[in-house]
Amino acid sequence: MHNQESERTILIVDDEPDNFDVFEVLLDGEPYVLHYAPDGHNALALLERFRPDAILLDVMMPGMDGVEVCQRIRSIPALQHTPLLMVTALTSKDDLARCLAAGADDFLSKPVDGTELRARLRSALRIYQQHIEIQNLLEKLQYANRELAVFSTRLEKKVQERTQQLEQVIFFDQLTQLSSRPHLYRRLQKTLKKQSEDPNVLFALLYIDCDQFQLINGSLGYEVGDQLLQRIAKRLQDLLRPDDLLARLDGDDFCFLLEHIDTPDDAVTFAKLVLESFQAPFQGEHYEIYVTACIGLVYGFPPPYQRPDAPLRDADTAVRLAKKQGKGRLQVFAPQMQSDHIERLHLENDLRRALHNQAFQLHYQPIWHLASRSIVGYEALLRWMHPTRGMIPPSVFIPCTEETGLIVPLGHLALHQACSQRKQWLDLGLNHAYVSVNLSPRQFSHPSLLQDLDQILEDTQLPPHLLHIEITESALMEYPQQAIEITQQIAERQISISIDDFGTGYSSLYYLAQFPIHTIKLDRSFTQKITTHPEHNEIARAVLHLGQSLQKNVIAEGIEHEEHLQQLLSMRCRCGQGYHLSRPLSPKEIFPLLKEKAAPSDLCNENKLANSPSISTK
Repeated sequence: MHNQESERTILIVDDEPDNFDVFEVLLDGEPYVLHYAPDGHNALALLERFRPDAILLDVMMPGMDGVEVCQRIRSIPALQHTPLLMVTALTSKDDLARCLAAGADDFLSKPVDGTELRARLRSALRIYQQHIEIQNLLEKLQYANRELAVFSTRLEKKVQERTQQLEQVIFFDQLTQLSSRPHLYRRLQKTLKKQSEDPNVLFALLYIDCDQFQLINGSLGYEVGDQLLQRIAKRLQDLLRPDDLLARLDGDDFCFLLEHIDTPDDAVTFAKLVLESFQAPFQGEHYEIYVTACIGLVYGFPPPYQRPDAPLRDADTAVRLAKKQGKGRLQVFAPQMQSDHIERLHLENDLRRALHNQAFQLHYQPIWHLASRSIVGYEALLRWMHPTRGMIPPSVFIPCTEETGLIVPLGHLALHQACSQRKQWLDLGLNHAYVSVNLSPRQFSHPSLLQDLDQILEDTQLPPHLLHIEITESALMEYPQQAIEITQQIAERQISISIDDFGTGYSSLYYLAQFPIHTIKLDRSFTQKITTHPEHNEIARAVLHLGQSLQKNVIAEGIEHEEHLQQLLSMRCRCGQGYHLSRPLSPKEIFPLLKEKAAPSDLCNENKLANSPSISTK
C-alpha cells in the first residue's frame, strides 16, 4: 500500500458495469484510483498484478459469488489484511455471518449511500493504515530483537572470555601460576561444606613462610627474588598430591590444602617432607641459594570451622610462633595460641595507648661500691602500671615493644625521663652518682640515636658525664664495625658506655678492645651461681681479671645473697647491684637513699665510672 492518500487504489468487483459507474459518481472528488473487475475470476487475475488498498466486493455474482471470492482473496498471504467491504442487498443474519466467516471486514447495503460509502471506506483504510504501521513497528522490533540477540550472543561470549581472564587473574598467581588466596578461600569453603555434611571429611592446612626472604630481595634484587619464588613454587608442586591444592598467598608465603588425611601424623609427615625439600639449594642462572622455611600446621577436624578465614588465621598464628623458634621449624596450631594471639593484640593496643599517654614510670636500682657500701650510680628500669591489670613486668611488655618497634619511642621516653629526673636531683645537690639507662638493640641501631641523645641533653641540661649508656653484648657484635663508629661518637660526647649482660654473647676480644667501653656488667646468671657452680665462679673471676687488664670497671649484676657479695669482694670486684643490696625503688623512695649513701666523688669518678647513659628493661 502507498503512503500518500492521493495514490490509494480501490478495486471494485461487480458483475454489473453500471454499478461501477455508480461508485465513480459516489467517490468523485475523493483521493482514490478505481479499478474494475466484472467477476471473481477477473478480480483474482488482476490481484496477481497489483495490490489495491481496499476492495469493494459484490456478494451476488454468477458463477463464483462474492463469499467464495472473499475466501480465495483471504487465502493470499499478502491480502489477508487488505480492507474488504461486501456490497449486498442481503440482510439476513445468516448471510452476514457467512460473509464475516469468509473474511469480510465490513458491509455496504444496496442501494449504496454515498455518505456511508465514503465513511466506511475511510474507516477501513484508516484501520488498515494502522495495521500497516503496527506491522512496520513489529518488523522493526523483530529486527531490533534479532540484532539484540546477536549483540547479546557476542556480549555473552565477551563476558565469558573476560570472566575467564579475571578468574585467571583473581584465582591464580601471575608469577608462579599457582592458586591464589581467593582460590584457596573458595576451595576451603567447599571443603568446610563437605565437612558439615560428613564429619568423616578431614583436612589440613600447611602455611609455609620462607625465612629472611627480604634479605634476598635486598641483596640480590627483586628480579632474582621473583625467579627464586618460581623455583620454590616448582619444587613445592612436585610434592603436590592428587586432589590437594597449593597456593601462593603473599610474598614468600605458600599454603598447602591437604584434602584427604586420615590422622594428624599424615599431615606432620607431609610437612616434614616440605621442610626437607628446602635442604637442597635453589639453582639460578648465576646463583645458588639456600633457603629455609617455617610451617604452621592446622588440622581441620570436627567440630568444623565455620569460615575459611579461620583455619588460615590459625595457620598464620602457628607459623609466626614457628619463626620465633628459629629457622626451618614446624609448629602445630593449638587453641591456646589463638587466645595468646588475641591477648598479644590487646597488649600491643594498650602499649600504644600507654606510650601516647606517657603512662610508663621509671624505678631506679642503686649501683653500689661494694667495699664501702656507698652508691656510685643507679640504673633506670621501666615500669608499667596498667589501669586494669596492675603492674605488668618488663619481661611481658618489652618483647612486644621490640617486635613492634615501639621500643624505640619507649626507649626515647625513658631516656628523657631519666635525664630529666637526674637534672632535678643535681639541682637539689646530688652531684656525683650517675644514671644508667639501657639502650635496646633497635634503639642503638636507629639512625636518629645520636641526634636524640643531643636533643635530650639539651632539653634537660644534664651534664653528659652523669649519663651512662648500657648496650648488650649481642647488639654490639651484630654489626661490630658500625657499632665501633657509633660508640666512639657517643664517647666523644663524654657519655660513658658499658656492655650489659657480658658473658652471654660471643664477643671477640679484638673488637672488645676497640670499643670505647668504660664498664663491663657481669651477667646475673654467673653471679647467682658463683657459690654453687665452680665453672661460673671461674667465669666471673676471668671477667673480673679481664676488666682489670683492660682497665675497665666491672659491675656484678644479680647479687641476691650475702654469700654472693662476700665471694665477689674476695675476687676484688668493686661494684655491684641486686636485691640483696637494694630492690628497684621509685624516685620518691630512692632519693633519700642516694643522699644518705652517695659515694664520694673519687669513687664515682674512678675508672670513669660516671660517664654513661642506658635504658634498661629488667
